[in-house]
Amino acid sequence: MTQAFGSFQDEIYLRALGGVLPDYPMEHGELEERARAALPASVWSYVAGGAGDEHTQRANVDAFTRWGLVPRMFVGAKERDLTVELFGMRLASPLFMAPIGVIGICAQDGHGDLATARAAARTGVPMVASTLSADPLEDVAAEFGDTPGLFQLYTPTDRDLAAHLVERAEKAGFKGIVVTLDTWVTGWRPRDLRTGNFPQLRGHCLANYFGDPVFRAGLDRAPEEDPGSAVLRWTQVFGAPLTWDDLPWLRSLTRLPLIVKGLCHPEDVARARDGGVDGVYCSNHGGRQANGGLAALDALPEVVEAADGLPVLFDSGVRSGADAVKALALGATAVGIGRPYAYGLALGGTDGVVHVLRTLLAEADLIMAVDGYPSLADLTPDALRRVG
Repeated sequence: MTQAFGSFQDEIYLRALGGVLPDYPMEHGELEERARAALPASVWSYVAGGAGDEHTQRANVDAFTRWGLVPRMFVGAKERDLTVELFGMRLASPLFMAPIGVIGICAQDGHGDLATARAAARTGVPMVASTLSADPLEDVAAEFGDTPGLFQLYTPTDRDLAAHLVERAEKAGFKGIVVTLDTWVTGWRPRDLRTGNFPQLRGHCLANYFGDPVFRAGLDRAPEEDPGSAVLRWTQVFGAPLTWDDLPWLRSLTRLPLIVKGLCHPEDVARARDGGVDGVYCSNHGGRQANGGLAALDALPEVVEAADGLPVLFDSGVRSGADAVKALALGATAVGIGRPYAYGLALGGTDGVVHVLRTLLAEADLIMAVDGYPSLADLTPDALRRVG
């Protein structure tokens, strides 16, 4: 399964000899700039924006600049092994696509969830599919091919609906359930408030609710007949403010691996571990939910220590293959990509997502080659130094 991800640059150089240059940007700044031009202003604002004055969002990105990888020579890292074991699955790389609740409307055809799933199938990079999708979770899972996918659950206040969403995810073939803990209420987002921009209130990305028989049973009329009432019902059931007393119930919903997302405090991690979760997900929602907090990367080492051997997924602020390498060295088992793949999707659908993933993997692979780290096992905290 070991792949030479760095060979992507050879493809680019060889194609250039024939006058063919890449269709999509090679670095994040240009990717972001071109995506902004391609997306409707309301979608761009929702995806690119964060909470408050977006200090935490910026801090997530800046945190990576405070770490430097120490080169090791005479290693002969001719081949690199980026494979990872996760929940009994052997994955070709440690990257995954983090859940994005409006990824459906980031695609030009309005079916971004399906396009992202197809990119997962082509690259082997798993997708964590959001509850908030433009297409039903069953249709998304059907596009994964041989690549495993995880289902992210925004736990509704209706426990029967929560149980049914998880049951549907199991039947569809998802390989794990990721419960997001920090979004039972939306954070303070001035960009969106200024324009009254809340896509779900306009009926976007609610396919998993509108097509669910448990959800529909709580309506007087079908969503197709009365979408306004269906959206109102969604606002009433969307998010449950979970407590530790709810963890046994969450655990009882599935035999699939249960991963809890949003943990940044070691005491929370230890308690979740003791409560029977299979993995923890260190994240501050990319700075979208709460401003004024610490960067997720700064929380990662203590999270890993408290996890005591449980897999630790990580996202927030990852913009490059170099960032992914640093997160792995700090102990992450797998690293989630968010906004970059959304921007690739906006520019080129599935092809755009594949391009972004291949650039990140190629950079990570080549950094490991040049700096002398032939496997993920070699990327330990000792490989990093604080800088600046």
